[in-house]
Amino acid sequence: MSITPLEALPLEELRRRSSSKWRTYPADILPLFVAETDFALAPAITRALAAAVERGDTGYTPPRTGLPAAFAGFAERRFGWTIDQERVRTTCDVMMGVAELLRAVTEPGDRVIVTPPVYPPFFMVNEESRTEVERVPLLADENGWSLDLDGIDAAFARGAKAMLLCNPHNPTGTVHSREALAELARIAHRHGAWVISDEIHAPLTLPGATFTPFLDAAPEAAEVGFALTSASKAFNLAGLKCAFIVTAAHAPSRIVSDLPAEVEWRTSLFGVFANVAAFEESDEWLDALIARLDLNRFLLRDLLAEHVPGARYLPGQGGYLAWVDLSALGWGDNPAARIRKEAGVALHLGPLFGDEGRGHVRINFGTGPEILTEAVTRIGALAR
Repeated sequence: MSITPLEALPLEELRRRSSSKWRTYPADILPLFVAETDFALAPAITRALAAAVERGDTGYTPPRTGLPAAFAGFAERRFGWTIDQERVRTTCDVMMGVAELLRAVTEPGDRVIVTPPVYPPFFMVNEESRTEVERVPLLADENGWSLDLDGIDAAFARGAKAMLLCNPHNPTGTVHSREALAELARIAHRHGAWVISDEIHAPLTLPGATFTPFLDAAPEAAEVGFALTSASKAFNLAGLKCAFIVTAAHAPSRIVSDLPAEVEWRTSLFGVFANVAAFEESDEWLDALIARLDLNRFLLRDLLAEHVPGARYLPGQGGYLAWVDLSALGWGDNPAARIRKEAGVALHLGPLFGDEGRGHVRINFGTGPEILTEAVTRIGALAR
């Protein structure tokens, strides 16, 4: 059965939004930086939130909600992953959960592996937890990016206590293979280390790729791992503040259960309503979004080839974020600054993703083809 790709909202309607994407820069700037998308909410989410407002259901989040069951059903349908609903604990957002877990499994001064280029908060959360970043960059070749398993093994051998895994990887869109994740689990287990896996982009795995939950990759993964996720990236719910931590074995589950009660109290009730509606009732909407993103990743490739021929971009396997190398254009270490100033397009700053981000930009293609085309055409005018 063919799927009709989701249509983005018109630009004039998007500009009425008050979120970070649409209020950070003036109206003459096209914003393709922060990870928000430009689509109407899934209808089930709109209904759930409207009904909550109608009944005045705006209080504190209760200790038990329908979210564990909703995600368990979603994970089984979409990933073939069976989870224990009793081992799902909510929190405010993924990075808050990461910070609390780092505090629980490390001591100040311990080293934590990150794999740049990577989501900037992976660096910042170590400042919050008073741990030290141990950089093990992704390996890159003409086929894409992969984990440097030998480098990770060596970093654990030197004393690193934990690793922050981005699965799928932000910004490259890499969907790590089951084999790589299984070997990572075995390495961490051998060294008595922990893996904290950010899987927030997993629902947006694109055609041709298969997402493997870290906790399901190998028996050892359950013993050393924590997974954190939310409907917020796929369904554009970041402002509703709801995420959750999943574990699959006794030791990590005990660590999560011992986290301060405030970790769970910070969960938004509206976020719970929206996440449940997303995971239980919005598969058709999600399939339409994935169809649109699949088209957009290749549209972006073609637009860059036409308008910015010096750009290097390999379409990713998951999410709506594109990692683009503009080094050949001679626009410096931080080309996004010039692009915003001279082309009127806001992109994410490559150097924030680590030293490997010099000369790069991250482009959010979770929008309509018209906006994407206009943005790349503007950038291309600088290249002529």
